[in-house]
Amino acid sequence: MAPSRLDDLYRDKVILDHCRNPRNSAMISDPDFHGDAVNPFCGDEIHIQLNFDGSGKVEEVGFQGEGCAVNIASGSLMSDALIGLHKYEISNLKNQFVSVMTSEVMLEESFPESDLIALVSVKEFPVRIKCVLLPWSAIDDLLKV
Repeated sequence: MAPSRLDDLYRDKVILDHCRNPRNSAMISDPDFHGDAVNPFCGDEIHIQLNFDGSGKVEEVGFQGEGCAVNIASGSLMSDALIGLHKYEISNLKNQFVSVMTSEVMLEESFPESDLIALVSVKEFPVRIKCVLLPWSAIDDLLKV
């Protein structure tokens, strides 16, 4: 029996690596900003903490998550992408990513040379898009201040 397309999604090297070895997984004890998101339907959870340097750029990210492989991988990839961004750039990146995942916009054109490109395959499985977007919805909680 040939593997399904969904099986291929969970075998993607980038997604698998970020799920098994989430980046920036240490919790920041006294962050400048923090955000949380929970999907009450499946129980997935995301917790993000950020510290900024003197110039207003993200210097340190803490990311913790519980849930499916796609959710954890998305959070890990996002945590890497946030490092070095100004606060307004975080909001722009989040809005751009959500737009890409919920429309026909091509990820390759939106995020050149970024590992975020691995998440484009999730668009083939509409029920999994919420899993990919949960970490990004924690950004709304983080930026609400």
